[in-house]
Amino acid sequence: MIDQVFKLGSTAVRMAPLLWERYQRELRRGIIAAPFRPRPELWDDTGLHAAWLGHTTVLLKIEGITLLTDPVFSERAGVDLGIATLGPKRLVHAALRANELPGADILVLSHAHMDHFDLPSLRALESRKTSVVTASRTSDLLRAGRWKAVHELIWGAEVRIGDISIRAVEVNHWGARVQTDTFRGYNGYLIESPKYRVLFGGDTAITSVFRQLHTARGVDLAIMPIGAYNPWIRAHCTPEQALSMAEAAGSEFILGVHHQTFELSQEPNLEPIHRLQGALNGADGRLALSSIGEEFHLNR
Repeated sequence: MIDQVFKLGSTAVRMAPLLWERYQRELRRGIIAAPFRPRPELWDDTGLHAAWLGHTTVLLKIEGITLLTDPVFSERAGVDLGIATLGPKRLVHAALRANELPGADILVLSHAHMDHFDLPSLRALESRKTSVVTASRTSDLLRAGRWKAVHELIWGAEVRIGDISIRAVEVNHWGARVQTDTFRGYNGYLIESPKYRVLFGGDTAITSVFRQLHTARGVDLAIMPIGAYNPWIRAHCTPEQALSMAEAAGSEFILGVHHQTFELSQEPNLEPIHRLQGALNGADGRLALSSIGEEFHLNR
């Protein structure tokens, strides 16, 4: 733990001038409310239900099992300096706060980056009724004894929790949290129930790996990152690439995430969703939702 704090501090010092300038600028900006507020208490135990809470945080209910991806509810995602958190400030509040969520059966964590693996949010969600699925060599960041179980998965590995199976999928990204811990893994996930298949892309640049997931059964919903590509195209895909990867996996519906929540790159805030809508080329019915807080429902 001492080594980890030292590494975080060293990284913060190296980046301090740029981060401090941004921090000062963002102090003058408020955080707006999410445009919609989901009502998961009304979701039944059949079908596939989803609500985008912001960034890559998606609340899912699949045949009665509740899952939450990459929970981030903090106002900033970054390095905790004790008196303040140095990192990007939210543009939009989460559509639900951590204490407003139904108890999650499963948390799904893609990788250890601070805008995906937010320790204050994870502390608030700790429960002996919740299992965590995370990337390899990231469980040291969790207080494992406060969860029902913690499962680290390498690419291709799979865990079954009740009627849900979760397989780690290779993505084109990186997993280090503080630059020096390059040993950490980074995953996408294929989540399957008896009736439904959901792809959670986590964070990824363009890759051909998703086509390996294409089967006769198809993917009902692909949750794909569509923002932070300018200028970070080597680590993040464009909306058009996100759609092509979802289609390669055989996805029927797509839910674009990783946009509208934090200012992580140079493209305009609404450009990613507009580009995704354009790439769908009139097939707007395939877009699961476009605004934070909206809900998606599928019952076959």
